[in-house]
Amino acid sequence: MPNTKNANPVDSVEKLATGIEGFDLIAAGGIPLGRSTLVSGTAGSAKTIFAAQFLAKGIQYNQPGVFVTFEESPADITKNIKSLGWDVKTWEKEGKWLFVDASPDPEQEVIISGDFDFGGLMSRIEYAARKINAARIALDSIGALFNQFSDSAVIRRELFRLSAGIKGMGITTVMTAERNNDYGRLSRYGVEEFVTDNVILLRNVLEVEKRRRTLEILKFRGADHQKGEYPFTITPDAGIEILPLSAMELKQKSTEKRIPSGNCDLDKMCGGGFFRDSVTLVSGATGTGKTMLMTGFAHAVRARKERCLILAFEESREQLARNASGWGVDFEEMEKEGCLKIVCEYPEVRGLDERLIRIKRIVNEFRPDRIAVDSLSALERVSSLKGFREFVIGLTSFIKHGEIAGLFTSTTPSLLGGTSVTEAHISTITDSIILLRYVEIGGEMRRGLTVLKMRGSNHIKDIVEYTIGKTGMEVGKAFRNVTGILSGHPVQTAPGEVERISGMFDT
Repeated sequence: MPNTKNANPVDSVEKLATGIEGFDLIAAGGIPLGRSTLVSGTAGSAKTIFAAQFLAKGIQYNQPGVFVTFEESPADITKNIKSLGWDVKTWEKEGKWLFVDASPDPEQEVIISGDFDFGGLMSRIEYAARKINAARIALDSIGALFNQFSDSAVIRRELFRLSAGIKGMGITTVMTAERNNDYGRLSRYGVEEFVTDNVILLRNVLEVEKRRRTLEILKFRGADHQKGEYPFTITPDAGIEILPLSAMELKQKSTEKRIPSGNCDLDKMCGGGFFRDSVTLVSGATGTGKTMLMTGFAHAVRARKERCLILAFEESREQLARNASGWGVDFEEMEKEGCLKIVCEYPEVRGLDERLIRIKRIVNEFRPDRIAVDSLSALERVSSLKGFREFVIGLTSFIKHGEIAGLFTSTTPSLLGGTSVTEAHISTITDSIILLRYVEIGGEMRRGLTVLKMRGSNHIKDIVEYTIGKTGMEVGKAFRNVTGILSGHPVQTAPGEVERISGMFDT
């Protein structure tokens, strides 16, 4: 169990670990202990889930909590969050969770006469907190009070009193409130943020016809935290999971150990194979053999008694197995032996944030030595460039920390050359880049391969010709007296076709 309290040396304010996946990292240990925090967001941004998860995680740390509801009934909240694996009814019986129902009764009309205060509500909250010895309180949603009462000045005054009263009890509190749009005023009525010490913003933005949720810590009074927006998703068995991509640290391990790529000639071009903890990008037009290289990469684990995970987003498992059998590789037998796992899914099925979390879970369960992604280009079409790049950063960082070899494929937009959008945005992230290109010479279409980049290793820089045979890629000689291959405009500058690279493939 993680520490429920954290005192950052930089902070003078003690923190309470929320237990929400990823949040405590960007919050530098958690939310300030004994203070109130406003969680503000538009409809569908997961405010109620955040408040409920704050209490649910506290119960796991033996910290009982009180949920004060101003909108939904306790029965509705209990039913809604049960799908996330939180059994509130059991916690209520065990004295770990207690509702304070301040939601309006639909059968009664509220009549305001004269002044009013929240003294009665504060008494109910104090009683509930003492009854179960609460360490956490969630109020959802304080914006609903403005719908019941018309005098904003009085509500602000009473919210101040309510916040101060709970703070005086030494209980850490989360309050939720609505806002009209994701990048406008912090709250709907413009006063909610002034009655709390800290402000967290949840957003639910439409990007490329898909909703993308993000979290931003706007302020922690007197306490440190990471800055900026962080993507998050909601999973059925865990609730909110935040992906603190920009908070990742470059502390990946590095090794000189080499592993075979699955093709002996390619290994020689790369100076002895791929590094075990490297990520390689294979870029080429359709039909140039990207999936074939991926197949050899996966098959190489069989002789080494290792495991490979294939994540396919363009072809089905049956298609991959059929293609592999054409190159003498039996994927079905490898699956039976437990050295291969294939996961196929259309990119549109889920967002990239949720996909990254799912990939991590599959990796933690299967524990592969290699991961092949075919192809990244397919994933790019379901996200913005920023979201796509964050996904790739998160995936490569995760792979490198696990010392897992990765091979990603991407498709170029033109047949003869050019740089793909995918390649342009992740070339600096990957360790090695292998380019596959069509080469038109004398009215004949041929194929060329070059190792464009390989960090930490010498490699052959020639563009070599290759063919695709029954056993996969067969590397031939280097193109000589030909320029413009990578740009897609090959020109033969002198007589003679190709020349063998001296000693390149000599045994």
